[in-house]
Amino acid sequence: MFLRRHRITKPDGRYLIYYSFEGRLPPPLVVAGGQPAPATAGPDPEPGRMELRWHPLLEEWVIVATERQERTFLPPAEYCPLCPTRDPSAPTEVPASDYELVVFENRFPSFRRDAPEPPPTAAPYAAAAGSGVCEVVLYSPEHDSTLGAMPLAVVRRLVDVWRDRYRELAARPEVAYVFIFENRGREIGVTLTHPHGQIYAFPYLPPRVERELAAAARFRAEAGGCLHCAVLERERSERTRLVAENEAFTAFVPYFARLPYEVHLVSRRHRSSLLELSPRERDGLAGLLKTVLLKYDHLWGFPMPFTMVMHQQPTDGREHPDCHFHVEFGPLYRSRDKLKYLAGCETGAGSFINDTLPEQKAEELRWAEPRT
Repeated sequence: MFLRRHRITKPDGRYLIYYSFEGRLPPPLVVAGGQPAPATAGPDPEPGRMELRWHPLLEEWVIVATERQERTFLPPAEYCPLCPTRDPSAPTEVPASDYELVVFENRFPSFRRDAPEPPPTAAPYAAAAGSGVCEVVLYSPEHDSTLGAMPLAVVRRLVDVWRDRYRELAARPEVAYVFIFENRGREIGVTLTHPHGQIYAFPYLPPRVERELAAAARFRAEAGGCLHCAVLERERSERTRLVAENEAFTAFVPYFARLPYEVHLVSRRHRSSLLELSPRERDGLAGLLKTVLLKYDHLWGFPMPFTMVMHQQPTDGREHPDCHFHVEFGPLYRSRDKLKYLAGCETGAGSFINDTLPEQKAEELRWAEPRT
């Protein structure tokens, strides 16, 4: 499989990358009037208030990005800004009549494209510019598709695109963590239903990642070895919470699941990031991703709303031997017609209440079509 990149600069200064496979050239570029899209950078759009503010009570950064209030909200399919530009008089974010996979800078980012500026020493009312990158990843030109419904070859190509973006963003000096994720479903708060994901290149380690790495470091100091490897070994030995697996990855509802139908997809070998996965392991990741997605969608016969998040090696220049590559799914439903709301106990106290049994939810997913 041959991956080819074609990068352009949009008139407002944001970059866009066409990813093509099998040696095919990217499609012709079009704009209003049918002229080629300009490749020179224009002036940056006027930014809104965009900064990091230190939360002294929780000792973590809060992102302030006021411009995001203006982002497009659930437009009709015929006006989707993520579809190809099929009418040159009404260009979308993608100035082409067709595409395979596309990555572009988010029009409504959470971070600034400023010169590198590390966050200052944490103190009450401290603030920082919040330099970083926010990208949108378009999985397909088909507006009504979903990642699970796409051919396995497309999912496999997406894995290579994720890997390429991780490599490029990790090399930027201001980036401490490359966070790849997808929000799916209106219940999650998605504002555009076209199949897509996002990548945030953080200028700091997100608090959830810091806690996970600290727990893994304590486990190594006290018990020896990798915490994720130990969790995986127990789940594979007990098997009551397994959902599916192949030679490279295992998917399971963890013993400690905080959400009904939560699934962790974990590398069976100790790998720290997408860069360490062999081509065969990337095949396995794509295959199990598709399997889990189809199980979610066949469980009740409609696309399951969820967050899909990828945890991998930080890019802050420090050693992180305890980092173990894995993907976490957080679906929002606790039954076919009931949402799992994060209310007072979860948001106010930070303590999750799971009103379902992980072993039962794993069995339901295990037998959801397609059976494995």
